[in-house]
Amino acid sequence: MALHFELVTPEKLVRSEEVYQVVVPGTDGDFGVLEGHAPFMSTVRDGSIQIFASAGAAPEVIPVRGGFAEVNEKGLTVLAEHAG
Repeated sequence: MALHFELVTPEKLVRSEEVYQVVVPGTDGDFGVLEGHAPFMSTVRDGSIQIFASAGAAPEVIPVRGGFAEVNEKGLTVLAEHAG
């Protein structure tokens, strides 16, 4: 199965897609999220989100500034102050 990932800024929905893994720059360190991850919340520091479309794929990198990340039964949502 795939992980449902959404990246949202105050201006727009930047991404909404099924992916293999996402690595988020959390305030306490980077963390990776796969399908089935336990519920989790974190603030996001300035850095880059890495999106892996499939296992072994090279990541797509999107710079982000600030925000929050939430993992729940629906997937991962990152609410960023700025993305791109």
